[in-house]
Amino acid sequence: MSDPALTNGADDVGSRAAGADSAAHFRRSIGLAPAIAINMIQICGVGPFLTIPTIVAVMNGPLAVIGWILGAVLAMADGLVWAELGAAMPGAGGTYLYLREAFQYRTGKLMPFLFVWTAMLSIPLIMSTGIIGFVQYLGFFFPGLTTLQTHLIGLVAVALVVLALYRRIESIRALSTVLWIVMVLAVGLTTAAAYSDYHLDLAMSLPAQSGGIGKFFTGLGAGLIIAIYDYAGYNTTAYMGDELKNPGRVMPRSIIVSILAMMVFYLAMNIGVIGTVPWQEVAKSTSVASLVVSRNWGHTAASIVTALILVAAFASVFAGLLGGSRVPFYAARDGVFLSAFGKLHPKHNFPHVALLAMGLVTAAGTFFDLTTVINMLVAVSVLLQSVAQIAALTVLRRRQPRLARPYRQWLYPVPSLIALVGWLYVLYATDRQSQLLSSAWLALGLAAFVLWARVQRQWPFGPREIREVFVERQDASQR
Repeated sequence: MSDPALTNGADDVGSRAAGADSAAHFRRSIGLAPAIAINMIQICGVGPFLTIPTIVAVMNGPLAVIGWILGAVLAMADGLVWAELGAAMPGAGGTYLYLREAFQYRTGKLMPFLFVWTAMLSIPLIMSTGIIGFVQYLGFFFPGLTTLQTHLIGLVAVALVVLALYRRIESIRALSTVLWIVMVLAVGLTTAAAYSDYHLDLAMSLPAQSGGIGKFFTGLGAGLIIAIYDYAGYNTTAYMGDELKNPGRVMPRSIIVSILAMMVFYLAMNIGVIGTVPWQEVAKSTSVASLVVSRNWGHTAASIVTALILVAAFASVFAGLLGGSRVPFYAARDGVFLSAFGKLHPKHNFPHVALLAMGLVTAAGTFFDLTTVINMLVAVSVLLQSVAQIAALTVLRRRQPRLARPYRQWLYPVPSLIALVGWLYVLYATDRQSQLLSSAWLALGLAAFVLWARVQRQWPFGPREIREVFVERQDASQR
């Protein structure tokens, strides 16, 4: 993957056609293995290396394992929602497409507009956490960095990611594979170092005050926020549906396999870490992987692992901006966002305006505290993405029964209900400041929609435009 836009390519013929942008299209070149790699790169990144101390602290050491397991259960239940929707509607844009199709019957373009509004904040905030982690682990090599220096390094890192994404698609798959290998090595070496001098008594050491049920559920809420953040990214390929080979098969499998694989990695690493270093010490660490490897294998080995983590952090931001920039691009192409975001680069055919805008928001997010960023991005995205998609799946089964569904959610509606309860619990567990800020952002989005709809004469100031795009496309292909 030397060419960043794993999702960036378009045919030269389309790009050179007169008028250009409307004719350009993405190339279906991503198979199952690179799709799984893309998801796993985005899931992992620097997340667990950065958040293990936090989840260990809020869940009293060994009980953090419960947080990882329940996080995987929620991710899998939600992943099965993504799998059905993505396989049935494999266009680039993910949630935007699903909300557009499901809610057009009653509220016109309101829901897709609000999703894009929130995505322009939530997706870059996730990328900001990757940069924050990158800078934090860089402190292993440069422990004397000042606050100003860390902010400057974060800005430079964001700029490098954006520059890297200004490329063509041909070699992106190779780069994805390389970065996936780096990520697996970072997790694998940290885990191997932990188990090379493992002490079961440390891993089973519970504090005396951990038995209260009320305290457990308070810690579980905070721990689940961290865990679901660490699993975030299993849906990356859903934003790239136009570039997947056989998306009806590749998309569901890439989601399910990546979640299961990362659950195994996370559990193995977490159990290994708390069995090597007393969990009270883990909870205070700023670079826990470096601590574990340094203790068991020495400083040189820790330097190597830290360097791998830095590459993995960069890769997660790379993959996230690569997929996330498609959301405003397709919304603009559909007339639900500013038209400038619907333009492709004149030479390389990728959504450069959307990429640059999200890069700027990512850079701004690096100036905030990690916990604040995680709580904010969770609070702002739950209602208009996670919960809205669960509703969309049910609405579309009723409204568009003829839509081909290469994958149908197993045991429907059980996974949807599990995901709904889980997401509402996670929203409840976020801090009140994040809830207020996310509510304010949503209110601004509603006001922006009203102004936009009035100018464009869209619902509620004009008629609803009902168009079942994927059903129409399906019917056309069968003629």
